[in-house]
Amino acid sequence: MDDGSHSDQVLHMDRNDYYGGESTSLNLNQLWKRFRGEDKPPETLGSSRDYNVDMIPKFMMANGALVRVLIHTDVTKYLNFKAVDGSFVYNKGKIHKVPANDVEALKSPLMGLFEKRRARKFFIYVQDYDENDPKSHEGLDLNKVTARELISKYGLDDNTVDFIGHALALHRDDSYLSEPAMDFVKRMKLYAESLARFQGGSPYIYPLYGLGELPQAFARLSAVYGGTYMLSKPECKVEFENGKAFGVTSEGETAKCKKVVCDPSYLPDKVKKIGKVARAICIMSHPIPSTHDSHSVQVILPQKQLGRKSDMYLFCCSYSHNVAPKGKYIAFVLTEAETDNPQVELKAGTDLLGPIDEIFFDTYDRYEPTNQNDGDNCFISASYDATTHFETTVQDVIAMYSKITGKTLDLSVDLSAASAAEE
Repeated sequence: MDDGSHSDQVLHMDRNDYYGGESTSLNLNQLWKRFRGEDKPPETLGSSRDYNVDMIPKFMMANGALVRVLIHTDVTKYLNFKAVDGSFVYNKGKIHKVPANDVEALKSPLMGLFEKRRARKFFIYVQDYDENDPKSHEGLDLNKVTARELISKYGLDDNTVDFIGHALALHRDDSYLSEPAMDFVKRMKLYAESLARFQGGSPYIYPLYGLGELPQAFARLSAVYGGTYMLSKPECKVEFENGKAFGVTSEGETAKCKKVVCDPSYLPDKVKKIGKVARAICIMSHPIPSTHDSHSVQVILPQKQLGRKSDMYLFCCSYSHNVAPKGKYIAFVLTEAETDNPQVELKAGTDLLGPIDEIFFDTYDRYEPTNQNDGDNCFISASYDATTHFETTVQDVIAMYSKITGKTLDLSVDLSAASAAEE
């Protein structure tokens, strides 16, 4: 959308009969059809309509970029958010609450007595760090000093670094340790600020009725600005002339356009496969054990704890976010796949769930664009990754916005304005 001026018209075509493409939410019958091919879930699971099962389950950081985008576009008026109960990390075979500040660090069973004191000092440094106040830098230039060097200055052990880097700063692997520490510190600050925003048990929020609400809310906003939506449009073939896209054809009609924006599935010859996500979708009648009975929760299993190349994520939500009937919980286990056998590969995660009513396994490929936007007028998003939060996806969206419009998105919005809607 343009800033409300009607110079640009948007036509949104979708081959599916629902909004949101990959990131849709399915009811129970749709879930069965997709994974079991037959339309009959057992009646013990309750009414199909009461389920909203996200295909790409992700929580939102309360102070993160996606929430800023939602407030900036005013799309929040179509959505109701609720805080997520818990944020946990897997360490040495057990699930622990993620300590997010100096006070919590002192109480956490993740560390011994002396390590707690060192961690507390490090948390205080991060909390007090202000880019514009050199006094808070303690003589370190975080654009030059690596994360590894910063951490070693505080003498933190590998175990502590593991949960801070993966469960707080949300890095997906350990490559960040060799990069400048600024991004690492900013990510830790974002976690702490998000946690402080609702005084809840986690820094995350999540919409009632699931993430399928998001694309629908944006569709409504688009309509307000004169955008047109067409669902169930088969084929959707992008038309080119001299290498440049000029329209999209479906059912014999071509809609002319200056720019085409799409996900990788619409232009398969302009993307490359960069990986694959393995996932398990589980329906349960109880919360994930050892998460303090949290009705909604994220558990991060750092790669090192499992001897893997990338992290594994557990995500759970329930009837308290209106995504399942009363007493039912939906849990997901996701990771960047390293094999072709999701059932075996996800075992470390599914073993933590306790008894499961139903489980579905699958994998999907991840793609990123290989085209030159200015050459062909095509703007293609990257596929969703295995993380259970939105921070990586939003950066891709914001970068696309700038490429499409030539503008930089100003996200310095007043976050307090949205608090009331989210309580």
